[in-house]
Amino acid sequence: MEKNREELNEIIRLLREKYPDGDKCSLTFKSPVQLLVSTILSAQCTDVRVNKVTPSLFARFPDAASLALADVSEIEELIHSCGLYRSKAANIKKCAEMIVERFDGTVPDNIDDLTKLPGTGRKTANLVIGEWFGRPAYVIDTHVKRIWHLIGITDSETPESIERDLRLLIPPEDPEASDALALSHLLITHGRNTCKAGRPDCAVCCIKEHCDHFEKKHAKRDG
Repeated sequence: MEKNREELNEIIRLLREKYPDGDKCSLTFKSPVQLLVSTILSAQCTDVRVNKVTPSLFARFPDAASLALADVSEIEELIHSCGLYRSKAANIKKCAEMIVERFDGTVPDNIDDLTKLPGTGRKTANLVIGEWFGRPAYVIDTHVKRIWHLIGITDSETPESIERDLRLLIPPEDPEASDALALSHLLITHGRNTCKAGRPDCAVCCIKEHCDHFEKKHAKRDG
């Protein structure tokens, strides 16, 4: 079934009712650099674990300048428990070096420049744009992509094309465009708690009445 903005608003309302704090970023940060680093660390790692690691990391290296000068082995030691620590440490240092060398130590405020930073894909760039700079942002991670397909919002496969589909439903010029970022956080929360990969718990899903997957599953069972 085709979704419109009115139905999307209802999906957002139901998710907010289910997860009162689920529309916010769960990473802890005090600057755009810290948000970038935390997001790099969150790859294949829980936000809970990242938030346990970053206090000591940021106490030692609080900004891009200090991270750029850091010994990569020390970064590795501080983030070891996050997994993939060697590649993450290398990306963190290279990212900080580029911020210092090409952007005068200031995290850029646009998607094109952000995605030039090592370890920074479009998802991370959108997160920084939305969370730090407060502009319309469309964060598409694996949870969002999976649930978007199940609900029936989009058949697109790439984050860029899914982002374009979402922009049609929630245009950047919309007075409530901030709903786009909140919705991404809500879907990530929903994906972690209820609509899990390979085993969505449709019986307790708060948005099942708006989900193509549930409708098809229900129709097949009844048929």
